[in-house]
Amino acid sequence: MRLFAAICFISFSIFSSQSAFAQSNTKQQTADYSVHTHTIKSAVLNEERTVVVQLPKSYQSEPNKVYPVIYRLDGAGNIPLASAVIERLQNDNRAPEVIIVAIENTNRLRDFYPTVNKEPQGPVGEGGGAATFLAFFEQELIPLINKNYRTHDYKVISGASAGGVFALYALQAKPELFQAHIAYSPAVWWNYGASVKSTKSFIAKTKELNSYVYINIGEEAGIMRERYDDLQQSLQSNKLANLRFFNDAFAGISHNLTSVAGAFNAYHNLFFPKQMPMSALTDDVASIDAYYKTLSQQWGQQISPPDRAVRLLGYNLTDSKLFARAIEVFKYNLKNHPKSVDALSALSYGYEMQGDTRQALEYMDSALAIADDSYPYIDYLKETKARLQIQLNNKR
Repeated sequence: MRLFAAICFISFSIFSSQSAFAQSNTKQQTADYSVHTHTIKSAVLNEERTVVVQLPKSYQSEPNKVYPVIYRLDGAGNIPLASAVIERLQNDNRAPEVIIVAIENTNRLRDFYPTVNKEPQGPVGEGGGAATFLAFFEQELIPLINKNYRTHDYKVISGASAGGVFALYALQAKPELFQAHIAYSPAVWWNYGASVKSTKSFIAKTKELNSYVYINIGEEAGIMRERYDDLQQSLQSNKLANLRFFNDAFAGISHNLTSVAGAFNAYHNLFFPKQMPMSALTDDVASIDAYYKTLSQQWGQQISPPDRAVRLLGYNLTDSKLFARAIEVFKYNLKNHPKSVDALSALSYGYEMQGDTRQALEYMDSALAIADDSYPYIDYLKETKARLQIQLNNKR
């Protein structure tokens, strides 16, 4: 509840306009974020479109930093929720700062649905413009955002209901255009479940899909639930390499609130935290390199495996009495941080837990050799060395 209450206080401040857009005006609300409101004369859509761009807090103070971009359908009213959730994740080192681009609607049914609805359940004759709207993204909007802002090549498309259908359509039509697709309660009942059928066909003929997909549903029933369940089961049982798929079902949550209910999980599951979770660690320490390579690709900056993060993996393994694996992780960390007192001390601890007192003492000696009296745990190191020396002498 506190998170949602905080949303009410998220707003924007002034930032200079960019000449690449047809028109631009900004409004100042707080000093935390800056916002641009732009009007684009779209040749693809043959109309003017308005987009709102929220820049991260560090945008002006860190001029060399680049940022992932979240493209949010259905307008700027959706920015505060995404911004509040991602900021909370950032505070826990679980998400990068992002640029949020919100696209205002003119005719959402036309733009979001790839097929014209022929089912009496809905508005007959509407839809069918998703291909053109996606071309607007690819040919005009994304290039303009990339030209005018410091973007990183990691893009998220997010939408609800009809917008969720569009996010899933983008996955199929242009799999590499966006690296993540978020669909809150996608209205897959549309046109006899046409989007479900196309998604299932796409999955069946695709061997590899390096992407992230999040979908959810609320209390919807009837054909919406039936067709959503069909979609969810198809994605859940997929055999596609590198597809990360997550879904939620919220009892008692209305269709219009599924974006609020799902926003945390959508972004929490999407972004890799700087502290690598144990679930990502395999028997091969190469999985650590793979994890931080993906994290760097998401965050838009090179993040090498941090000393403390890797040590925590090793300590988790010692807690589980997996001493050989822990030592392997500690050795990997020491290779990356050869002058780290903490890395040497951790490897010493691993050997001590394994029962190898001689090796434990050797690495404790190495830790003390580079530690000085300013090291906050110098007394612990000295006491540990003395204890290990007594243990080793008693074994002789």
